[in-house]
Amino acid sequence: MNSYIYYNPTRLVFGKDQLPSLKDELGVYGKKVLLVYGGGSIKRSGLYDEVVNELKNMGAEVSELSGVEPNPRLSTVKKGVEICKEKGIECLLAVGGGSVIDCTKAIAAGAKYDGDVWDIITLKATPKEALPFGTVLTLAATGSEMNSGSVITNWETQEKYGWGSPLVFPKFSILDPSYTFTVPKDQTIYGIVDMMSHVLEQYFHNAENTPLQDRFAESILLTVMETAPKLIEDLENYDLRETILYNGTMALNGTLQMGVRGDWGSHNIEHAVSAVYDIPHAGGLAILFPNWMRHNVDTNVARFKQLATRVFGVETEGKLDKEVALEGIDRLSSFWTSLGAPNKLANYKIDDSKLDVIADKAMARGEFGNFNKQNKDDVLKILKMSL
Repeated sequence: MNSYIYYNPTRLVFGKDQLPSLKDELGVYGKKVLLVYGGGSIKRSGLYDEVVNELKNMGAEVSELSGVEPNPRLSTVKKGVEICKEKGIECLLAVGGGSVIDCTKAIAAGAKYDGDVWDIITLKATPKEALPFGTVLTLAATGSEMNSGSVITNWETQEKYGWGSPLVFPKFSILDPSYTFTVPKDQTIYGIVDMMSHVLEQYFHNAENTPLQDRFAESILLTVMETAPKLIEDLENYDLRETILYNGTMALNGTLQMGVRGDWGSHNIEHAVSAVYDIPHAGGLAILFPNWMRHNVDTNVARFKQLATRVFGVETEGKLDKEVALEGIDRLSSFWTSLGAPNKLANYKIDDSKLDVIADKAMARGEFGNFNKQNKDDVLKILKMSL
């Protein structure tokens, strides 16, 4: 395996009825709080009132930023930065899913930066400090509650980039599975696809001697696949929500990347697609990832075969290794489709008219992919396979 340093300072507060810990967790960072949330689901569920009551009990002076988009936009980040600077905000609280948390990370860094926050997101500037923040998670998907990554869309220029900094790890994250009961079926499915994609991105690496890392990844995939079909038929089952919530966090909190460097090429292509068409991130991944796998299977057939046999139960007798590998990829795509995820770009009314535009956006930072480098021709082939 590769040499590595592991660092994750986020305090994870997991389980039922943990919201009262907000006073102790957030109170140490200040009283002037910016509350960040999305489209209003937390108000319908009653969580907003619970959070506001807790903030009042700690004597907080609360400002709000609502309306964070599913693909959080630079314009919203800038609104948050402006509020922080005008109000002298001391800390932030993100209440929502990964999009809200990603937006909050960018605000936290931008509030302590004198220039345009887009400089940080496009890696033209490195943040030197950031406001502290915590999260109350309402959606099992991105793992943003326990990592330092963020993805922001500049809708005006149709650019979408991932960025990160050790300064934007959440100080704490409160995860109560009951807060995910109201997540609708389609968003639950997208969350499942997203967390599985995160595992797979890290599974495809070029490091040697990684038996434990591989088993960690495979165990998460198997657990999610065992739980997911039951959950989408029983959305308010606490035990199932608990299992999925825990898996989503473990999929991207740094554990799986100890000693390996995952690929992340499928995410880069999907970011380009949703920068142009604003489709759900995980919906795009459900379409693109299996086709990235098919396109890159010859890079390391043995690794694809291992996934196929260990996770998808593909029989090997009388089959070539590549046949086993391809059958595993088909089973992954079929599993996602069986849950209700899309498998073609046409499901979002996307045709071939802007494939070149998408490919150019995917190549904005040059060739990409740690498992196998992708160029523009590769991207176009994967996109055409996905139509």
